[in-house]
Amino acid sequence: MLRTSSPVRALSNTDRDEALELCARDPTTNVFVASRIEEGVLRAMPGSLLGYRVDGELRGMCWVSANVVPVECDPEALEAISVRLRRWHRGCASIFGPTDQVESLWELLAPHWGRPRSIRWRQPLMETSTPPSDLGLVIDPRVRVARDDEVDVVLPAAAAMFTDEIGYPPYHGSSRGYRSLIAQLIQDGHTYVWVEQGEVLFKADVGSVAVGAAQIQGVWLAPRLRGQGLAAPLMAAATALILADVAPLATLYVNDFNAAARATYRAIGFAEVGTFTTVLL
Repeated sequence: MLRTSSPVRALSNTDRDEALELCARDPTTNVFVASRIEEGVLRAMPGSLLGYRVDGELRGMCWVSANVVPVECDPEALEAISVRLRRWHRGCASIFGPTDQVESLWELLAPHWGRPRSIRWRQPLMETSTPPSDLGLVIDPRVRVARDDEVDVVLPAAAAMFTDEIGYPPYHGSSRGYRSLIAQLIQDGHTYVWVEQGEVLFKADVGSVAVGAAQIQGVWLAPRLRGQGLAAPLMAAATALILADVAPLATLYVNDFNAAARATYRAIGFAEVGTFTTVLL
């Protein structure tokens, strides 16, 4: 019996430009994977990006690491990639990305991967390229880029945000690994904070930057300050800094049930342009 070769293979550094071109078809959606590529994962982490080719053309990809993230995958690509993933899920924390691709991929993987912890079915994907000042919005002057010596000041706020969002703390026991992630964001100049008397009261991070887009994550306001009209001016300030210094397009995705956050983002100029889904494993 003849075996047909799979159209799916791990991409290498020689595929870098082609992979980035595929991501650039939709920067808002694909910035996470594009950023990993620009950071050098094709050389540093062989096997972390699977490509689907038809007649030599790269038609789709899937990031496969702590997260699984499909990129520009049609049903045929998802079917082929799922075959490679059915026996692999150890260490994978989530599947996320465009709703149509994630739902189709999860349908293929669920019989093999078992029950997820939860599924966030609808997470509006939002973007803006308009500086909030151009809209005449109030911008809180207290927001600034975090300093390198503020890692331990930012850490409690980052951990609180993670716990609120995911439902469990980002570390147990030693904070060393999580602290290093926070330190890297700060070192890159990608953490924006309002600090008073040594306490972070607001923060937002840029988690991914590539193909002209910056993906905002980790937005958090101290619970005692919520509901006081502070969120929009604070987020407008962070967005203004990001658009001026990081990328001309800012993007984020948010849970549909978080009505307050969605209203804040809309108020400072973000528009919904798609929908993400996240499967938490």
